[in-house]
Amino acid sequence: MVLAPTRFAQKRLIARHGPVGVVAARYLEAGLSVRVFHPTRLGPVHVLAWGHGQRRAVEVYNSSRPPSRELVERVAEKARLVRATPVLVLYGSTPGPRGEAREAAERLGVALKRVRSSRLPHDWRPK
Repeated sequence: MVLAPTRFAQKRLIARHGPVGVVAARYLEAGLSVRVFHPTRLGPVHVLAWGHGQRRAVEVYNSSRPPSRELVERVAEKARLVRATPVLVLYGSTPGPRGEAREAAERLGVALKRVRSSRLPHDWRPK
C-alpha cells in the first residue's frame, strides 16, 4: 500500500476503534491486511491480520489487572477457529500474565506483545 492511503486508514482505525485500532494500525503499517472485530462463535477476534505467509489472531487486553488463564485459553481457541497464530497484546501499562496464565501462554503458543503508546511513531510532535 502507498504511504498516504496507509496513513489515512491508520488514522481512521484509531479514531473508530481506540486501543484496538492502534494495534490494527501497527499491523497495517507492517504491510499486513487487517480486519477488525472478525466474528467467531466464541466472540469477535479483535484484529485478524494476514499477509506475507502469516495469519495472526490478535486480542487486545487493556485492564489494570493481569490477564487470567481463562483469557489466554480463549485467545488460543479463537485463533484455532480462524486457523491463525494467537497473539495477546497488553495495551498501556497492563501488567503481564503471572503464574498459571504465563504457563498456559507458553503451553498453547500464545505470543505476548506489549503496546505502550497510544500514538503512532510518525505522529510524534514536540509539545
